[in-house]
Amino acid sequence: IFWGIHSIQFYLYCPILPQYLTSANGFFCLNLIVVQEEKTWEEALEHCRENHDDLTSLLSETENRLAKREIQNPTITQRVWVGLRFLGDTWMWVNRDPLKFQAWTQTGDPDQQSPVWRRCGALSKQGEWENRDCQEKLNFICI
Repeated sequence: IFWGIHSIQFYLYCPILPQYLTSANGFFCLNLIVVQEEKTWEEALEHCRENHDDLTSLLSETENRLAKREIQNPTITQRVWVGLRFLGDTWMWVNRDPLKFQAWTQTGDPDQQSPVWRRCGALSKQGEWENRDCQEKLNFICI
């Protein structure tokens, strides 16, 4: 759902009025939909899959920066759900892409490595990933 020059790949489709960012690799755009409704992670996933495509995956620094920029409005919660979930023994994206790029908060939280309660991923307004309680109600980003 994005296009531009990223590495040596060319993406040919870009929705109307996408968010965009110029990166070292060229022009990059991604259709992010910030939903200003407060939902649990599961409710957010269901909303995105019913009304859009999915919760967003942030696969690169460029995508992370773009998402960070889109959530700076003061009416948006301090952190937003993204498609990051701890399943089995690993963090993974809902679209099954691996976590090649990571932007975890630098607090050294031991619960991040093997979370008991906070098994869902959120993006903070500082652009860092946080593991949160999945029952917390936050705004979220769909694609």
